Amino acid sequence: MRIEFSKYEGAGNDFILLDTRGRDLAIDSKMVARLCDRHFGIGADGLMTLGPAAESLCTMRYYNADGSEGEMCGNGGRCFALFAEHLGLGGPVKRFEARDGMHTARLLGTAGDSGRIELGMIDVERIQAGAGWWFLNTGVPHYVEFVDDVAAVDVTARGRAIRYDKERFPQGTNVNFVETVGEGRLRVRTYERGVEAETLACGTGATAAAIVANYVRQPQILRFEATVPGGTLSIGFDRRPHTPVYSDIRLAGGARRVFRGSFDTENF
Repeated sequence: MRIEFSKYEGAGNDFILLDTRGRDLAIDSKMVARLCDRHFGIGADGLMTLGPAAESLCTMRYYNADGSEGEMCGNGGRCFALFAEHLGLGGPVKRFEARDGMHTARLLGTAGDSGRIELGMIDVERIQAGAGWWFLNTGVPHYVEFVDDVAAVDVTARGRAIRYDKERFPQGTNVNFVETVGEGRLRVRTYERGVEAETLACGTGATAAAIVANYVRQPQILRFEATVPGGTLSIGFDRRPHTPVYSDIRLAGGARRVFRGSFDTENF
């Protein structure tokens, strides 16, 4: 079966997008891993499918590059919203379902293949504190550690060791190293579970970094800019005073359709 696909990126986080509405397409982990392989496939940090939904515009299913299914992806969700726009679905506000719950994306501006998208994230109600680290779930689990110079961190080695620390994180975790560079300004590098490498950006990771920065360092700041290797992301939120409860969490940044093509399922 020949399948059309689109390739999108958001701050360097890249994704394969498939429209599966009205199509009997069996997606399995081996196919996803082959499609995401940068040598033997299309190449991507993850793959998303857009399917029908009963109570929203559509459903998003997200798969990591290793073929495992993930709960949510912040940059992926923004690319997904632009994909829906390019398919002619909905208006400037799009409501869709993911494994971690319902999300609303707002198109802040579009021009051809590109757009700036603001994605609503799930609420955060708990932050676990360790010895120099914090752990929270912003759609997927995230470890956050502040460092003096994020450029000097061996993200791959340190990130992998923390990600596979089964004693602390039995289900694994994404790992974020964060440098505070000013009021409301962060630099973030992330080792992503499921990609098993550092990525150019992680939307849920940047969100986790901003929330923890507010929680422990800058409680007066409710909007942060996070510089990641692939660009800049903006994170805003509300916080219940003197608690780790965060709501109306919004992740904004650019998204872009890179190219379109097709592949034969028998080849993967």
